[in-house]
Amino acid sequence: QVQLVESGGGLVQAGGSLRLSCAASGRTSSYTMGWFRQAPGKEREFVVGISESGDNTKYADSVKGRFTISRDNAKNTVYLQMNSLKPEDTAVYYCAAKWGIISSDQRSYDYWGQGTQVTVSS
Repeated sequence: QVQLVESGGGLVQAGGSLRLSCAASGRTSSYTMGWFRQAPGKEREFVVGISESGDNTKYADSVKGRFTISRDNAKNTVYLQMNSLKPEDTAVYYCAAKWGIISSDQRSYDYWGQGTQVTVSS
């Protein structure tokens, strides 16, 4: 069982940056990790995933070049650096963990955090 706790959300102006963290209670090195987000009135969508070792990543087209995922397995923590934020990035951001390869399918993720709100003002 893994418990995930996100932090780092907040209110930022368009063009600004935020860094989200996802701290795990267990060993994150055993899991592929992902970030998803859900905007008001919309379905939750995949943002980015990272393999157990950190060697492989997969980004949604909407965040490529602006967001960077990283992980520190020694600290059991995954990070999401978000730069050049846009109002359309406003959402609740969720951290998730799964076994196996990176997937954009949220149904394949076994563990989820409670989410952290990111609001980007124009």
